[in-house]
Amino acid sequence: MRFHRSRSLLEQIPSIQLAAGSVKTLLSAAEYRTELLQQIARAKHRVYLCALYLQHDEAGAEILSALYAAKAARPALDIALLVDWHRAQRGLIGEAKQLGKTMGNAAWYQEQSALHDGSIPVYGIPVQTSELFGVLHLKGFVIDDGVIYSGASINNVYLHKQDKYRHDRYLLIQNASLANTMVDFIRRHVLCAAAVHRLDRHEIPATRTIRNDVRNFRANLKQARYIISSEQTQHALGLSVAPLVGVGKNNSLNRVICQLLAASQQQITICTPYFNFPLAVTREINRALKRGVKVDIIVGDKTANDFYISPEQPFKVIAVLPYLYEANLRRFAKSHQSEIRQQQLNLHLWKDGDNTYHLKGMWIDDDYALMTGNNLNPRAFRLDLENALLIHDPLHELSAQRAAELDSIMQHTSVITHYQHIERMRDYPDEVRRLLSRLSTVRLDRLAYRVL
Repeated sequence: MRFHRSRSLLEQIPSIQLAAGSVKTLLSAAEYRTELLQQIARAKHRVYLCALYLQHDEAGAEILSALYAAKAARPALDIALLVDWHRAQRGLIGEAKQLGKTMGNAAWYQEQSALHDGSIPVYGIPVQTSELFGVLHLKGFVIDDGVIYSGASINNVYLHKQDKYRHDRYLLIQNASLANTMVDFIRRHVLCAAAVHRLDRHEIPATRTIRNDVRNFRANLKQARYIISSEQTQHALGLSVAPLVGVGKNNSLNRVICQLLAASQQQITICTPYFNFPLAVTREINRALKRGVKVDIIVGDKTANDFYISPEQPFKVIAVLPYLYEANLRRFAKSHQSEIRQQQLNLHLWKDGDNTYHLKGMWIDDDYALMTGNNLNPRAFRLDLENALLIHDPLHELSAQRAAELDSIMQHTSVITHYQHIERMRDYPDEVRRLLSRLSTVRLDRLAYRVL
């Protein structure tokens, strides 16, 4: 039976034993920023920060300044920053280049490095030869023997430095074995690659000159795994965590995500900012509904999407994405209206003023939780380098934290009781409607769903 096989496969995943007191869930971006700064200031022997980007803004400068201060106070401190190669060398979406000069954060990294004698390396990680077809989506900060895991990057909105915030998930785990495993992966499979170069130096090679290195790097990443020694592996029935990684089609992380859904008996709760499930995930959700599992999906309202642009603002092509995701949501709701009516399927829309929503992850029954930066969309399943922490809690030691986190998320949601309550194309702004019609005519909307 599929359910029993999926449960068996999950139980075979190597994992690291945890003490319940070593796990802490934060509930806000502001609390996350405070914790991150405090841990950097206290760091004694290592700080490894891995994120999609470290932005040149107030929050980014605050984090980078804290790192340089920690290094100055303790010169032996091992610090490394890892960011996506492509994202670091361009400006924000819609931002024009000026006078042909290099835009983006790399120039800022170089300025800061020159001021501090290059004491902190910033590595650009090229997961693919083009940003469109794959980026570094590896999450997790390691500070000494602790892991801070979140889907958030580093900028004003993710860290709630100013008025607005982008809500994410924030998990702290104090465990030397997990911290060592994550750093070992970075050293063994990432930093030693010929495709990886420092962005805090002026001599940055053009992407076209390292294409072969990048292709080899990606091929090697497809075989890479977090290595947990037999001494670290959890065998007893208790709280444990398994770090997972994957890139490309049918990778091991994708398979675990599908196994979790297939292993559900009573409850599935999913968070995703972009409602665009891969076919494999949709199939497992449909199967779960058929066998009577209750499913809650928490997705951002289109106005809480980080690509949303108010109709009063100048239109940009990228602004069509939230409407594409909403059209997906409406079709899904329409096909499952009977389950919605019976409250077996609950679709929750998150909205809190002008703030945005970036939560990802899953909770399965009362004993499995997946903490990940994976958006559970085709791009994450095929293109980006993704990772996750799978927590198994058979004794329900983290149930209070789980409830508090879900309550915190749900307080800003409303439930869709009928698919007709979701806007359709004729309700959209004129520019959005015209572009969606053109995309649909030439079937480019299908391509957009796969790569954006």
